[in-house]
This record gives sequence, C-alpha cells and structure tokens, in this order.
Amino acid sequence: MSMFKILYFAGCSSYTSRASDDFPAPLPISKLFPLLEEKYPGIIAKILGSCLVTVNLEYVDVPESGQISLDADEMIIQPGDEVAIIPPVSSG
Repeated sequence: MSMFKILYFAGCSSYTSRASDDFPAPLPISKLFPLLEEKYPGIIAKILGSCLVTVNLEYVDVPESGQISLDADEMIIQPGDEVAIIPPVSSG
C-alpha cells in the first residue's frame, strides 16, 4: 500500500504521543484533518485549528474541517509525500 508520512511537532507531538505517522495515499488535503480527528479525537479543536501545514516543505492551505472541497485544483497528498503539522511558535 502506498503511504505518506506526517511529522508532528511541539504540542501536536505531545497530543499524539508520536513524532510521526504513516497514512494511505493519495489523500485530498481537505480530508487530512478529519483523518487525524478520527485517529486522535479532539485534535482539530485543541491543536490543528492554530497549526500550519506543509507538504514537502511547502506551506499549504487546509480547508476548514467539515467543508468538502469542490476545487478541481485541490492538492492531493501523494505516496511518499512528507506532511508536517507545525503549531504556532511563541517568541520571548
């Protein structure tokens, strides 16, 4: 089965108790957060709502949870892609 990797950082890593996960690909970007919510209940409200997402080191927009994208140009996460969930960084 073809897979893609998700890397978790900071609070997201603490929430999932993991540094990374592998999921089946291809996957439309609009289905990423619902997929994570299914595996880690509560993650959208507690973590993902304030996170940035990259695919292969490029920042991407993730449609709001529950919205189905009808955009023919929607990004599709492909086998071998690397997705990173990056929580906000505080400065001091």
